[in-house]
Amino acid sequence: MKLSSIRSACGSLRVNAPRAGGRPCGTPRRCFPGGVSNQRITVRTVSAAAGTGTSAKYSVNYGKRLEEEDFSEYDSSLGEIVHSTKEELAALQRRTPKLQPLLAIVQAGEDYTLEINKKIAGKIGFDISQVCLRKTSSEDEIIGELLKLNDDPKVSGVSLHLPPALLTSRVVNTLRPEKDVDCITDVNMGRLVQGNLNEGFVPPLAAAVLSLLQKHDASLEGKTVLLVGGEGPLKLALHCLIERNGMFVQNSHLNSNSLQSQVMHADALVLLGAESMEIPSTWVRPGAAIIRYDQTISSSSRSGLGFLTAAYRAQNVVQSCSRWLQEQQYRPWHLHPLKLQPLSPVPSDIEISRAQTPKPINQLAAEIGLLPEELEAYGRSKAKVRLSLLDRLHSRPDGKYVLVAGITPTPLGEGKSTVTIGLVQAMSAHLKLNSFACLRQPSQGPTFGVKGGAAGGGYAQVIPMEEFNLHLTGDIHAITAANNLVAAAVDARMLHEATQSDKALFKRLVPSVNGVRKFSPIQISRLQRLGIHKTDPASLTPQEVAAFSRLDLDPSKITWHRVVDTNDRFLRAITIGQASTEKGQTRETGFDIAVASEIMAILALSDNLGDMRSRLARMVVGTSRSGEPVTAEDLGVSGALAVLMKDAIKPTLMQTLEGTPVFVHAGPFANIAHGNSSVLADKLALKLVGQDGFVVTEAGFGADIGMEKFFNIKCRASGLKPNVVVLVATVRALKMHGGGPNVSAGAPLPREYIDENLSLVAGGCHSNLRKQIHIAKLFGVPVVVALNAFRTDTPAEIDLVCQIAKECGASDAVSCLHWSQGGRGSLELARAVKEAARQPTNFQFLYNTEMPLVEKIRTIAQKVYGADDVEVTPEVQRKIDYYNQQGYGSLPICMAKTHLSLSHLPDKKGAPTGFVLPIRDIRASIGAGFIYPLVGTMSTMPGLPTRPCFYDIDIDPITEEIIGLF
Repeated sequence: MKLSSIRSACGSLRVNAPRAGGRPCGTPRRCFPGGVSNQRITVRTVSAAAGTGTSAKYSVNYGKRLEEEDFSEYDSSLGEIVHSTKEELAALQRRTPKLQPLLAIVQAGEDYTLEINKKIAGKIGFDISQVCLRKTSSEDEIIGELLKLNDDPKVSGVSLHLPPALLTSRVVNTLRPEKDVDCITDVNMGRLVQGNLNEGFVPPLAAAVLSLLQKHDASLEGKTVLLVGGEGPLKLALHCLIERNGMFVQNSHLNSNSLQSQVMHADALVLLGAESMEIPSTWVRPGAAIIRYDQTISSSSRSGLGFLTAAYRAQNVVQSCSRWLQEQQYRPWHLHPLKLQPLSPVPSDIEISRAQTPKPINQLAAEIGLLPEELEAYGRSKAKVRLSLLDRLHSRPDGKYVLVAGITPTPLGEGKSTVTIGLVQAMSAHLKLNSFACLRQPSQGPTFGVKGGAAGGGYAQVIPMEEFNLHLTGDIHAITAANNLVAAAVDARMLHEATQSDKALFKRLVPSVNGVRKFSPIQISRLQRLGIHKTDPASLTPQEVAAFSRLDLDPSKITWHRVVDTNDRFLRAITIGQASTEKGQTRETGFDIAVASEIMAILALSDNLGDMRSRLARMVVGTSRSGEPVTAEDLGVSGALAVLMKDAIKPTLMQTLEGTPVFVHAGPFANIAHGNSSVLADKLALKLVGQDGFVVTEAGFGADIGMEKFFNIKCRASGLKPNVVVLVATVRALKMHGGGPNVSAGAPLPREYIDENLSLVAGGCHSNLRKQIHIAKLFGVPVVVALNAFRTDTPAEIDLVCQIAKECGASDAVSCLHWSQGGRGSLELARAVKEAARQPTNFQFLYNTEMPLVEKIRTIAQKVYGADDVEVTPEVQRKIDYYNQQGYGSLPICMAKTHLSLSHLPDKKGAPTGFVLPIRDIRASIGAGFIYPLVGTMSTMPGLPTRPCFYDIDIDPITEEIIGLF
């Protein structure tokens, strides 16, 4: 293999075209290749005229002094390498203007090559940083620094300039191979030996030596090179590279009996690692080159070979940067679905889940184009995905955006999550379309209460379902901690304000540390909001001290509750502050379930960490006695909240039973919040699936609640536009809306729901199904009806539903058997969704946010619910006036209404008309960014039924398997 072939294979080794002859010299050369310090290389050539034993020395002077500006006038090789590398970097920066490679040099003691590397880096246009360690640094200290450099995305390459004693195998192999620009790790050395240079590097010193050999002789092929002495990576690298350039390589030692004979037949000698090694000139054939490499250089040496080695190292840095950029590009999916073998009768959900072994999460991540550094594993089967993915793929077009909603459900639920999972299993595992499901994280309240989990069911599940339903990655616990920190801050501040003077309060809020009193950044923000533009605490007037120190919260107007992720009805209304240490600061408050916290809604609507931090700051916790809103920023707690939520903002990656990807993130209530999974999960998934892929996200409850809020709140926040709505219906729910008897959780189904009854089905279709299709089409999005088929459904009932749905305006209507068959049972739905996504959309919001608050409420009531009008009490109107005064009037509306009816009355089924919608209260979630009117009686803390689900849940102490979760 010629040197040009090596250059082509690795894309980094460039030398000038071979030329005959050389130029006289014999100066010591200094470089620090591969982390070995204190080395010298001498180049000399024995001429034909030197037959008497004398030797003529040849100079390869690549640079006179460090301050010289033009290398090319001293040597064309160095000039060519610098020029070509500079051009390569410029080409990369034209595509990515912010790109700036960085070489990190880790040194222990003085590094005499640092100036050389800086000079070369300056000519090419990248940066160098030093990590200076003590000569007595321990192995663990060095490794600690390397781990930091490995994880630093700004670092393109790392060069270890350490004494040999510190270059242990553990140290060397801690370095990531992709940043190992000196090719010293075992991985890169293995690539070199195997000839796989597309991923590794050519060692800079070896490249420099090859360049010298090429300079010596115009034709290298067929020549013999003798390597004398030395062991280790450098000798191995030289051996491999010389052979691949068409030369023959022989190895010998100084004390070898055959050394003289080998020297006399060699066209070039490379003497490695022996300071006193001398070869008699009478042994050397005329015209042969001798390259001496030893470890005794003087500290004053500024050798040309040092520059040449530094240039090749710089070339590797730019090559590393180029590869990194290539890795940042979108990666096509190589998804390997898991095989599914459905049984009949269908086993329990937990039995099905345990029968399938999920792929390791890092394998799934690699299959869908995630980079290793974008993944934070939580065990074997789930991981957080970093938001840096959005920056990496920002220029990629989004995939198709599909929303799964439903008709007004029965108390048993109609299987939207199951449909969502079955649909993506069908798309990815069977139609080979990139698809992602985006689901909410279930609350432990329903899991241990009456509903159970939300991982889907049957053969359309997220696995492992126990992990999905219990704790997951702790996001809800983070929300609980953050929410309750705000509550604690509220009551503590009220206590301290009530028991201290202005001066004492100010001194404690701005304490003296080492004799210096200064404001924290968050306190300066509060001062600026008060119109006080001062930074010196001593400069505040008494009036300014009082304004800064006192929030003066009105106890009767505090809106912030504590939360817990358990159904506990006895915490709905409580009295706090009854301990003697609370000094009489009692007040009435209550608990909400954790997923009802405004922080949960903020998590679901945030666009990035900065956006979440700003939203947390804007949360209003109550009103002062003067009528001003008091925020989390006023309390000084918003930064701490962002810290508590820093991991929760990252979506959790899991998989379905068929090994297709799922994002699980956020879980806001759908009747009092907007009831959708996070904006961030959808955005990440839309980039990952690519332009022809599909992201299927789910809205809570019926289309009148979850879907309306998805469009008017979530799509406003995200800027995303849906392509298709999948409207889930069941024969059971349609019969209920057609006049069937009530359905209750835990009670046997009446016969009407088990026996065929076409009149009830038709009644439900012409009322509720027609209305829900109409609601979706109000927003200009095509609708596909997915009939979630049960075993009791008859073919005639299924056909009737599909027929009427199309007559009511659905693009298509199909039955789904994913519960019993997995993705294969939803193939017809997947094809229908794919076809509907080709249709043009005319997406539009239902109202303009600049409309008055009452008009926005009225628009939703009339167009979505079918009400004649709304009824606003004087108290509600006063609150609306207050919100308008505070500048909140342009926020969207998030209606808090029963999910069991299109109206405010749960027992009104079908599509009620002729009613007036009463607005009994109205509240503001300023951080989340919406106003929520309360219609009827809404509870933010569910209660436990007589026989909760936890009766059946236990654990096997031997196997640690969970029993009875489903």
